[in-house]
Amino acid sequence: MNTSQNLRRLAGLLLLCVPLSMAVQFPDPAVDNKHLGSGLGRGKQTAVLAGGCFWCVEAVFQQIEGVEKVVSGYSGGDAASAHYEIVSTGQTGHAESVQVTYDPAKISYGQLLKVFFSVAHDPTQLNRQGHDVGTQYRSAIFYSNPEQKRIAEAYIGQLDRAGVFHSPIVTQVVELKAFYPAEEHHQNFCRRNPSNPYVVNVAMPKVEKVSKEVPELAKQK
Repeated sequence: MNTSQNLRRLAGLLLLCVPLSMAVQFPDPAVDNKHLGSGLGRGKQTAVLAGGCFWCVEAVFQQIEGVEKVVSGYSGGDAASAHYEIVSTGQTGHAESVQVTYDPAKISYGQLLKVFFSVAHDPTQLNRQGHDVGTQYRSAIFYSNPEQKRIAEAYIGQLDRAGVFHSPIVTQVVELKAFYPAEEHHQNFCRRNPSNPYVVNVAMPKVEKVSKEVPELAKQK
């Protein structure tokens, strides 16, 4: 990452450190698939989500019980443009995303979305997270089957009707065409770079929110 990108990201520290403004208690999804565990032939499942800088979203989902692997990458564009320096231009159609591999016997897709909306990012900001600005930082759920689409759309409707946020949710719900893993130095970034200023001031406050906002879903340490 070059100096200008570091400065741009660090400019958003103050805003991103402020907790998400929510009007009421954050609810569980009313529509979910908790009855469909791996014992019914489901096996391991994946969810692809975009919510700003993938370093932060990756670090949050690494704290969740039932999550077995989180990979940072790109979704929304094509293979030829799935490279950080190109994606950073905001002209590729890609969003910085994470692919979450999870055990549906331990956590449901809807519960993952609860983490996504309550902790991982602010779903009311259009094409940005704080001062990380551009379509590559948009909020998006990339569904891989009709069930994921149904749960995602129902939960967004539920949150909006309940007035959980003071502004409407702008999260896109779009079909997953492909997920492209990011460069190796972006993988597991927060754990490998704990003293990085962006990690300390932006990612870690979100990680700490896991045990406060969704303690029932957090891994036991």
